[in-house]
Amino acid sequence: MTSLPSSIDVAIIGAGAAGLGAAHALRDSGLSFIVLEARDRLGGRAHTVMASPEVTFDRGCGWLHSADQNSFVAIAKKLGFKVDKRRPPWREQAYDACFPRAEREEFLTALEAYYTRSAEAAAEAVRTGRDAPASDYLEPGNRWNAMIDTICTYVNGCELDQVSLIDSESYEDSDINWRVRRGYGALIAAYGASIPAAFNCNVTLIDHADTRIRIETSRGALTADKVIITVPTNLIADEALRFLPPLPDKIDAAAGLPLGVNNKVMLALDGYDHLPTDGGLRGISERVGGGGFQLRPFGQPCIEGFYGGSFARELEDVGDGALAAQAIDEVVALLGSDIRAKLKPLAESRWAHDPFARGAYSHALPGHAGKRAVLASPVDDRLFFAGEATHPHFFSTAHGARDSGERAARDVLRSFKKR
Repeated sequence: MTSLPSSIDVAIIGAGAAGLGAAHALRDSGLSFIVLEARDRLGGRAHTVMASPEVTFDRGCGWLHSADQNSFVAIAKKLGFKVDKRRPPWREQAYDACFPRAEREEFLTALEAYYTRSAEAAAEAVRTGRDAPASDYLEPGNRWNAMIDTICTYVNGCELDQVSLIDSESYEDSDINWRVRRGYGALIAAYGASIPAAFNCNVTLIDHADTRIRIETSRGALTADKVIITVPTNLIADEALRFLPPLPDKIDAAAGLPLGVNNKVMLALDGYDHLPTDGGLRGISERVGGGGFQLRPFGQPCIEGFYGGSFARELEDVGDGALAAQAIDEVVALLGSDIRAKLKPLAESRWAHDPFARGAYSHALPGHAGKRAVLASPVDDRLFFAGEATHPHFFSTAHGARDSGERAARDVLRSFKKR
């Protein structure tokens, strides 16, 4: 653990991908800097754990989305992390009996039709400036609307009625998604291993009233010339991190970009080696909710489940183990009662109850698509903002967060040159 200095050129708040990206961009600048991290580890919402001696589990981000444009791909190569380039199982189904092929094709046709309608509507909304909830473009009465909404909770962390149409169409996705065999969280932690960081250092106040900025933390206070803030939007909106003088525009922008809820669960699987490696599995949803499952990821003896939106929040609110219990019930319903005795909980995430995250990743509420740019803009060339929520096109991703940190660091360097 790095000791806390009394004075520094640049303080970076948060040791997630954004904070580490900012720190790397400052390394050869000649400026003194430190990363202040409330947790006792690097990575933020990226966190790899060994759920068992045989199972690696990414509690947070697990996929290198838009891998052909993802800055962590080159970092993985440099650090010696193997990247798995096999196609994800999201649109595949391991067992047709759980979701018959004809119905699956009907659902995928409805899903593509929704995406087409929403894209066309978003282009018109950009032209007119009239945003709308993305749910407005579900086809009334379509039998697949609940499943479309469920899939979109995986993407956004919330249901479509809470999603800005304009913002959702701003996301750029090349549809190339790879994985890190040792874990995305492990890669990000390795990326930050040489960065000076003070752990268990929760920042509660940034006082920018005077010439130098005073930062109050759980380990004491320090001053800085510049500060890069990379904390999740919910912490700014809830004023868990306060500014003096207040920054109402930032609080408003953060409130318009809340973190939705997405959680993952890992179930140990005893036997059942006949299940396909990296097989996709889900059933037909008659209501919004339910999990998507990956059978034996990387050939490991486990099943991973993924939940999003209000259903994920409800399960999290019940307490530890509720997500695993739900996942086991759903897997049994899909694969038969015999498998119940072969499953046991290993690990799960509860991001909404994490005090330093309060959610998974950001979405813009209807009418708030422009708030990403508002949140990203510097204040008086002394306070700079980064994080996945500030990226105009790669929001909700780890590489978007990292790239935004690098952007904020470049702004810091330019601000020092002005002096």
